[in-house]
Amino acid sequence: MIKRYSRKELTDIWSEENKYKIWLNVEIASAEAMEKIGQIPRGVASIVKKKAKINVKRIHQIETEVKHDVIAFLTSITEKAGSKARYLHLGMTSSDVVDTSFNIQLIQSGKIILKDIDEILKVLKKKAKKYKFTPCMGRSHGIHAEPITFGLKLASYYEEFKRNRNRLKIAIDEVSTCAISGAVGTFANINPKVERHVAKKLNLKVEPISTQIIPRDRHAVYFSILGIIAGSIERVAIEIRHLQRTEVYELQEYFSKNQKGSSAMPHKKNPILSENLTGLSRMVRSAVLPALENIALWHERDISHSSVERNIGPDANITIDFALTRLANILDNMIIYPKRMMKNLSITHGLIFSQEIMLELTKSGFSREKSYKVVQNYVKKSLAENLDLFDLILKDKSIMKKIPPQKLKKIFSYDKHFKYVNFIFKRVFR
Repeated sequence: MIKRYSRKELTDIWSEENKYKIWLNVEIASAEAMEKIGQIPRGVASIVKKKAKINVKRIHQIETEVKHDVIAFLTSITEKAGSKARYLHLGMTSSDVVDTSFNIQLIQSGKIILKDIDEILKVLKKKAKKYKFTPCMGRSHGIHAEPITFGLKLASYYEEFKRNRNRLKIAIDEVSTCAISGAVGTFANINPKVERHVAKKLNLKVEPISTQIIPRDRHAVYFSILGIIAGSIERVAIEIRHLQRTEVYELQEYFSKNQKGSSAMPHKKNPILSENLTGLSRMVRSAVLPALENIALWHERDISHSSVERNIGPDANITIDFALTRLANILDNMIIYPKRMMKNLSITHGLIFSQEIMLELTKSGFSREKSYKVVQNYVKKSLAENLDLFDLILKDKSIMKKIPPQKLKKIFSYDKHFKYVNFIFKRVFR
C-alpha cells in the first residue's frame, strides 16, 4: 500500500520484519512443545529464542537461490542460532507457519480497526446529541420527502457502525485459529499436542480440521466484513458530498486557512476527503471477491490463494484503517449550517406536509384516492406557480370544511415529525 493512504500502526503489522517475527514465535512455540513430549532435544527453543535474529535482507538473499520463503527463513535462523536450530520445523509444513502467522496479522489489524470504529462511534454520538433536534430535510431519490433532524441522520450512522463493530469481532474470532498439523493435516509426523501448545501460547484456537492449510472460508468472512465496513464509510462520505453541494450547502468539510480548492478557481471548496473515502472504499471492496474465490482450492491445497493474500492482506487492512481514521476526523471537524437546513426545508413552499393533508382528508371522509388526487393537484399548482401550499389549501372551502384552520396550522409544523426523536435516541444510545 502506498504511504499516502497508510498509517504506521498498520504498515508495521504488515512489514516483513513483523511477519518473520511471528514466524519465529510460531517455530519457537512449536519447539517448546516438541521438547516437552521428547520429540526433539531440550534447549532448542531457548537457544533459538536467545540467538536468532531477523535479517530480512539475508532471507531475501537465500530465497533468490532456494526459491522458497520458509526455507530461506529457517536457513537464516540456523545461521544465527547454530546447529540446534536444525530441529525447528520438525514434522511441520510451511503452511503451518504461514497460515497461523497470517491469522495473527489479521487479528493484530482487526484489533486496531476496532479502535478506529470506537473513535467513529464516539464522534457520531457526540454530534448526534448536539444536533438531536436540528431540523433538516429528509430526502428519498434525492428529492425532498419529509422533515427529519440532523441528529437522527447521524444516529443512523452510529447504529450502523455499532453493527460493523460486532461483525468485525465475529470476523476476528473466525480467523483466530492455529493449524500445526503437517503436510495434509493428518498429524502424520507431528503430535497434536504441539498444535494445542502453540494455540494456547499464541492465544489462538485449534483449527478443528485443516488440510494443508487453514480453510479459507474463515478469511472470506474477515475480508467480506471489511468490505461491508467500507460500504458504511462510503455511505457517510456520499452524504457529506451531497450536502456540501452549492445548491444544498447544509454542511462542509473543514477547510484550513491556507488550503486551496482548485488550481483554476479560487472560490472552490471541494469535499475532497469524502471523495477520497469513496475511492478507498472501492479498493477495500475489491478485496472481497478474491477472498471468496480463495475458498475453493484443489484437493488439500494449491497455491492460487497465496499471491492473492500477499496483496489483499496488507492492502485491505491498511486502507480500511486509514479510511476509518480519516472519516472520524472529517466528522469531528465538519462545519454544520443549521440556518441553511431550515432554508432548504422551506424551498418547496410546504409541499413536504402533503402526506398529512391527505391523511387528514381521508380520516374526515374522503376516499384515499380522492384525497391523494385533491392534494396532488394543489401540489402541481404550487410548483407551477411558486405558491405556498398552505395558502392554496386555505382557499379551498371543501377542504376547510373537513380541516379547521387551527388543524391546518398544526399540519404545517414540525412537531409531529420530531415527537419520537427521544424515543429513537433511547433505542440507539441505550
